[in-house]
Amino acid sequence: MKDDAGKILYVGKAKSLRSRVRSYFQESGVSERGPRIEIMVRRVTDIDVILTQSEQEALILEATQIKAHKPRYNINLKDDKKYPFIRITNEPYPRIFWTRDILKDGSRYLGPYSSARQLRMMLDVMHRIFPVRSCRYDLPDPKVKLCMEFQIHRCEGPCEGLVSQADYQKSVHQAVRFLRGDKSTVIRELRERMADASQALKFEVAARCRDQIEALETYQHRQKMVLEEQVDRDIIGLARHDDEACCTILEVREGRVIGDKHHFLGGVIDATDAAIISAFIRQFYLHSDFIPRQVHVSVSLPDQDELSEWLSSKSDVKVTVAAFQRGLKARAQELAVSNAVHMLEERRLKREALRDRVPQSVHALQRDINSPQLPRRIEGIDISNFQGTDTVGSLVVMVDGKPKRSEYRHFRIRSESDRGPDDFASIHEVVTRRVSGLRKRGEPLPDLLMIDGGKGQLSSAVDALRQLDVYDLPVVGLAKRLEEVFVPGQSEAILLPRASASLRLLQVLRDEAHRFAVTHHRKLRTKRTIASSLDNIPGIGPKRRQALLREFGSVRQLREAAPEKIASVKGVSLKLAHQLKEHLRPDEQAAADEISEGVAA
Repeated sequence: MKDDAGKILYVGKAKSLRSRVRSYFQESGVSERGPRIEIMVRRVTDIDVILTQSEQEALILEATQIKAHKPRYNINLKDDKKYPFIRITNEPYPRIFWTRDILKDGSRYLGPYSSARQLRMMLDVMHRIFPVRSCRYDLPDPKVKLCMEFQIHRCEGPCEGLVSQADYQKSVHQAVRFLRGDKSTVIRELRERMADASQALKFEVAARCRDQIEALETYQHRQKMVLEEQVDRDIIGLARHDDEACCTILEVREGRVIGDKHHFLGGVIDATDAAIISAFIRQFYLHSDFIPRQVHVSVSLPDQDELSEWLSSKSDVKVTVAAFQRGLKARAQELAVSNAVHMLEERRLKREALRDRVPQSVHALQRDINSPQLPRRIEGIDISNFQGTDTVGSLVVMVDGKPKRSEYRHFRIRSESDRGPDDFASIHEVVTRRVSGLRKRGEPLPDLLMIDGGKGQLSSAVDALRQLDVYDLPVVGLAKRLEEVFVPGQSEAILLPRASASLRLLQVLRDEAHRFAVTHHRKLRTKRTIASSLDNIPGIGPKRRQALLREFGSVRQLREAAPEKIASVKGVSLKLAHQLKEHLRPDEQAAADEISEGVAA
């Protein structure tokens, strides 16, 4: 389903397209759809259809499209493209390493994994146990020689042909089974290999197998037995809150929990638990190379059989998707759910902690200016004008060290003087209008007010606050020449170190206020310059003026253009073009150019 701009809003599959589409648009189902889907339906203007030959093809296509386009109204794995995978390359001497990119080059992938740190630790253990090469060379290559990995017995030297492809592939297969959790089979194979090597008097090979077995048994004993059945299964637990959900997977291999993965999903506010788990299974196992024999879920899924067939088609064995309500399997399911609840709560607490966390630069600024309160909200003020005309004031806002652009404000200065620009009076006016406006609206004052300027500008701001009976609002001035910080009541400026976080925070705020003021001033000046040049010409109204400026871009180019070229503009006759050239005569050029090319203060 797409909106009027062609953006994909939702991807779904159906045995009966007619029934599925009608369910979204018929009035009888409004109460069942929920507000989220109702909003989506209002935006749908087009529907594209792709036909498949089987339900499994439709399931795979749906999961692929959701991963590719991230439709707003589908249940989506959050940041799933950033999750790491284990890659087993398609080479004569394969490599095993972790990656975040899936390439269709024949490589196999295990994952995705939620923790890159745990993944790296597992790969490090694998490389210490199994002699799988870690170099990036395309073997065989006669130019590549043995390296340190061979000397410390972490590689068998395939670069110089010291190991056959068949023996190397055995090591790779054992390493992959280890990563999947199938350690008992690997240990049994190593014992057989050790016995064969001993009988053949290959004692170095036998000793290496012995060390591998000891390392595997030590690693295996660290894992907790949770089920009596020696079976591979994934136990999926679900927790949800508002529009977010967390699915945790307990990986049980040979009856032992070898680890857990957790993934967060968005867009679940109107979805059922079954729909969330079903969507998660389709997206999680889409690119996974290994799928266990059993996938346990907390609730029965309407498409359970369909998912089982699809997972079985991706695996070498029959895969079952099932839900249990009692017994040992149900208690294992409760463990997965409790882990999901814990992860979702931890994510919520981290998000709230980050939201309330104040950057170190804000604490440093409070310390350096000796402010009585933490300046979490800082407002900066700057003035911009050109030769006393089009004077504007800008006010920018920073909250916890980050710009809050939605609260930026412009002030058109009303107290312009005939004697020329008066920054002190302008700052007095901006501070007065800002504080008065906040009081009138019942909004709190900022924690700190920063003025772009030195002692004079700072005194004008303080005077304005005193006239409004505001004595508890901290104010500082930042002079640009030496980056001096002025504080009321102190005759000497504060010279902060150039590398200090507090000075950097004030500089960013000052530069942002200056940029915002100059941008608005130039806009006003350009508008006034154009108006003074064209608005007083008889026969040039708003539409013709707009057409001329669209064609020539500026008054200067219009002045330099020939009357015949001006007359080519729609609505402008040759006679009017001559009148226009007469009004834009050269004796007015210097003054007009001076206005249009002046640099804002």
